[in-house]
Amino acid sequence: MESGELPERGDIVLCTVREITPHGIYVDLDEYNGMNGFLHISEITTGWVRNIDRVAKVGQKLVLKVIRAEKSRREVDLSLRQVTNEERRNKLIEWKQKEKVVMILGMVKKKLGMDDKPFSDIVTKLQEQYGTLYEAFEDAAKRGEKTFAALNFPADVVNEMVTAAKEKIAAPKYEVGNIVEMSSNAPDGILQIKKALAAGLNASSVAEIKMTYVGAPRYRVRVTADDYKQADKVMGAVLLKMEEAIGKHGSFTSKKEMSRKYGGGA
Repeated sequence: MESGELPERGDIVLCTVREITPHGIYVDLDEYNGMNGFLHISEITTGWVRNIDRVAKVGQKLVLKVIRAEKSRREVDLSLRQVTNEERRNKLIEWKQKEKVVMILGMVKKKLGMDDKPFSDIVTKLQEQYGTLYEAFEDAAKRGEKTFAALNFPADVVNEMVTAAKEKIAAPKYEVGNIVEMSSNAPDGILQIKKALAAGLNASSVAEIKMTYVGAPRYRVRVTADDYKQADKVMGAVLLKMEEAIGKHGSFTSKKEMSRKYGGGA
């Protein structure tokens, strides 16, 4: 970040603890050139803080939320208690991704022996094309040289970036989920349900299919594949096979759960 830039209210920021006082914690905002931030004791938790020294240690990383940022003060007021678990997790993933990109770029630049200016131009083009450098290298880990086809980079640059991406970043996976409720009125109903589960598990060989028992008559179905469309398509085949196996002597319903992307070395 540029030294004159301020975070906005509501931003989630990564900070390093600099000083601990009875009234709160002073931190450096890592993504804003070490800008000064303050976490007041009232914003640490909703309850009473008995010993602030047990909350954090000097040098520790904290994920905090900006609650006030004023140019005149050049100090940002922060909150720990207003940060959700999901916000904390996403910020830490983002931080690890940025660290990995810095490492990859350093490896490529050193291997090629490139000067700062031409290498900086390449990095800028990648950011303009993908938004974030991590997305570019994540795509390179999956698609190889095709990622850089439209950017007209020198062949040696492309080769080194693809090699580094495949070595340091695992291609992402996409998971979709459904909760299935099924029952059978057939005399051998338990056997029919087992057959339906087996039919679903064997519905496709191009994706990973998992089923877990939630509690009668509910089952959780998860499909993991290289891209979302593939995972969703396989899920459709799984549900169809299960419903067909249950047949007219039973009932079958399904409800989608939240899909997710994971992997990518995060």
